[in-house]
Amino acid sequence: MIKQALLNLKINALNPMQEAAISAAKKSDVILLSPTGSGKTLGFLLPLLSLLDAKIPTVQALIMVPSRELALQIEQVFKAIGSGFKVNCCYGGHAVKIERNNLSQPPAVLIGTPGRIAHHLRRESFNTDTIHSLILDEFDKALEFGFQEDMTYIIKQMPAIKKRILTSATKMDEIPAFTGMIRPTTLDYLTNAASVPDIKQKAVIAEAADKLDALFALICKIGDNATLVFCNHRDAVERISDLLFDRGLPHDIFHGGMEQEDRERALLKFRNGSHRLLITTDLASRGLDIPEIDHVVHYQLPHNEEAYTHRNGRTARMHAKGTSYLILAPDERPSYLKEMPEVEELPENPVIPPLSPWATLYIAAGKKDKVNKIDIVGLLLKKGGLDKEDVGLIEVHDFASYAAVKRNRIEHAVQAVKGEKIKNKKVKIDISR
Repeated sequence: MIKQALLNLKINALNPMQEAAISAAKKSDVILLSPTGSGKTLGFLLPLLSLLDAKIPTVQALIMVPSRELALQIEQVFKAIGSGFKVNCCYGGHAVKIERNNLSQPPAVLIGTPGRIAHHLRRESFNTDTIHSLILDEFDKALEFGFQEDMTYIIKQMPAIKKRILTSATKMDEIPAFTGMIRPTTLDYLTNAASVPDIKQKAVIAEAADKLDALFALICKIGDNATLVFCNHRDAVERISDLLFDRGLPHDIFHGGMEQEDRERALLKFRNGSHRLLITTDLASRGLDIPEIDHVVHYQLPHNEEAYTHRNGRTARMHAKGTSYLILAPDERPSYLKEMPEVEELPENPVIPPLSPWATLYIAAGKKDKVNKIDIVGLLLKKGGLDKEDVGLIEVHDFASYAAVKRNRIEHAVQAVKGEKIKNKKVKIDISR
């Protein structure tokens, strides 16, 4: 089953951490300590495959995560594995009615945030008697977010757990008793040199009054490579965003104060290449499915070394290379820097990078309308007059779908498919703003 899963995922071989996790999970409960971006998701999903039974019509495995973005990411990976088992997500900001409908035909694997899972348990939305596997992913982050009470309540409602896997990107002094971990095997890959990302560290020196000018010049120099700019607070994200827009620099933002729909749209546009620049808080430093980030910029310095490490972990993932830039005042050096990084020289006359070659097409139909990626590709190629290379990443959500389309072809495609049907139903199709 694992062999087929890897074929479906187009992965040639597992890394040592994933192999160790699969082996350990056969014998005992597992605590998996591994850095962000090291492939922990497969480290717990693959051992789960052999534990699922197609004859059991109720929930068999519960995966608890601290954020809705992480829940959606794990759901995507599980679906890509192609096991044939049903999977569903539950999280705050998602319609409870949709989730209850999904749970009326229970999935084998349920993924969710503790608050929403606890909500469903109190309303008896699903039966816990057949849940034999519990996975606590990014457990350290879940504790940091204050989910201990909800997690304690949830785990008490599950009497039949036989397998527990807990993952964390930081070491903990002790594992709380409510997890129910029994003589676990601990796999510690946090200090493993093989998993240390290949990150080049650089410094940009600027007085406080010149910081935004320095950021602007740096982004112009970086060009159209995928870049995350980290701030410590939401208001800083909004303020920087307004100033960059005033200077004509296209980008998107991501923070916890945004509506869920806006957050998801910002991430998908960043994933599909429509935007190459995302201004964000530390919310984007953990557990998000944002591949191939070339650069991380610390506009505001992280408070400690752990936060610095997690931010940097967004780049140089899975054997890639990346660059981390710190914007520092003259003579400033954070205590967690062992040595002063090389100073990056900035252009005196910055030139705004060209627009990304991709833009995003919005389609007002999704999974609940029985629409899939093949339907969308068919529409765009046959009716939209596009070639295969004009269509990029497609994401199908519950009630909407999004497709990356070459920017120089998207207006033509929108006009060509106006009034066309998908699954015998007319749907609104437009450029996502």
